[in-house]
Amino acid sequence: MSRIGKKPVDLPSGVEASVSGQTVSVKGPKGQREFTATDDVTITVDGNVVKVEPRGKSKRARQQWGMSRTRVANLVTGVTDGFKKELEISGVGYRAAMEGKNLKLNLGLSHDVVYEVPEGVTVAAPKPTEITVEGNDEQQVGQVAAEIRAWRKPEPYKGKGIKYKDEYIFRKEGKKK
Repeated sequence: MSRIGKKPVDLPSGVEASVSGQTVSVKGPKGQREFTATDDVTITVDGNVVKVEPRGKSKRARQQWGMSRTRVANLVTGVTDGFKKELEISGVGYRAAMEGKNLKLNLGLSHDVVYEVPEGVTVAAPKPTEITVEGNDEQQVGQVAAEIRAWRKPEPYKGKGIKYKDEYIFRKEGKKK
């Protein structure tokens, strides 16, 4: 039995959820999000609670049960609070700045990197060494942060590069004389 799947998802005030077939729509102050579940689960809305139940006892139904409940919970979190990833840039001369809707990165390459921010995600550079990625879709926010980080991953000797704010970089010792 799924420990995650059996917990109902509570809807805070100001959030509405509706189910049509296998599609769950959640509407809140930060927008509207949808999720289409597989046929292995049944999703119901009872007042201020969304419940997810497996349709059988198969292994796939049990797998989809917890995953579907988590996806619905992420929809609710996205339309109420939103998701946020913070990145830090470290290295001499490495910096970021917003140019209109694009993010301009100086990362020690022969050219500046211009990253086009997709729709539904807000990217800001409050300081030249900090980047914040915000949005109501957790997957999209994580993908954008990963794409920005991929331009210059942190290296283990000096820690130069783009890292997540809470990420720990295991440092290696340099050459000995």
